[in-house]
Amino acid sequence: MEKILEVRNIEKYYGNKTNLTKAIDNISFDVEQKEFVGIMGASGSGKTTLLNCISTIDRVTAGHIIVGNEDITRLRGNNLNRFRREELGFIFQDFNLLDTLTCYENIAIALTIQKVNVKKIDKKVRDVAEKLGIVDILNKYPYQVSGGQKQRVASARAIVTNPKIVLADEPTGALDSKSARQLLENLEYLNEKMNATILLVTHDAFTASYANRILFIKDGKIFNQLIKGKDTRKQFFEKIIEVQTLLGGDLNDVL
Repeated sequence: MEKILEVRNIEKYYGNKTNLTKAIDNISFDVEQKEFVGIMGASGSGKTTLLNCISTIDRVTAGHIIVGNEDITRLRGNNLNRFRREELGFIFQDFNLLDTLTCYENIAIALTIQKVNVKKIDKKVRDVAEKLGIVDILNKYPYQVSGGQKQRVASARAIVTNPKIVLADEPTGALDSKSARQLLENLEYLNEKMNATILLVTHDAFTASYANRILFIKDGKIFNQLIKGKDTRKQFFEKIIEVQTLLGGDLNDVL
């Protein structure tokens, strides 16, 4: 299987010489095409900093991050902007849909920025909308549709450009249990049926149980790894809970 993401010995420091904090401590791992990988850890463990470095929101202090065959730690200016537009998809905790645009326009906006031909935009938007079951709401505005429909619009927007990797930071954090399950089923569908490679940051074991592999971060380092393999989601969930207990001692401190 082709490697989509290679993280090589990255470190991230904040502060100055008198007050230096090491948020990421020599982390290395790979993500292969069509994988669904979760990143877990307690608050302050470095998991969101790691995702921010991969998404180019933040810069590493040392090491390299390679997406496809491109070392993104070396990108600057227009090349960095191009990478963000064309190679990454984002699913945000609050969806980040624009209420002044229709659902169709929210999905199409990334393709419009890339100056894709109008006919191709229409085909791409309708293809992904059909697969996610939202064709009937494309002409509606986000405030006119349900939370679950907003989730599917946000998911469609994340993958319509066919990015190399989709990044999701605590996407279920602000959702009730029903909406959270719907979003996770969407992510599962994107991964299994639409071949999306997904990197998900979460503190929640139920959310993480939808992934195929979990990386546990503690004090800026990879503490452990779990691979789902042939486990049921329930079995995988129970294993995740066991590792969380080891990570935090007290489960309540982790969750």
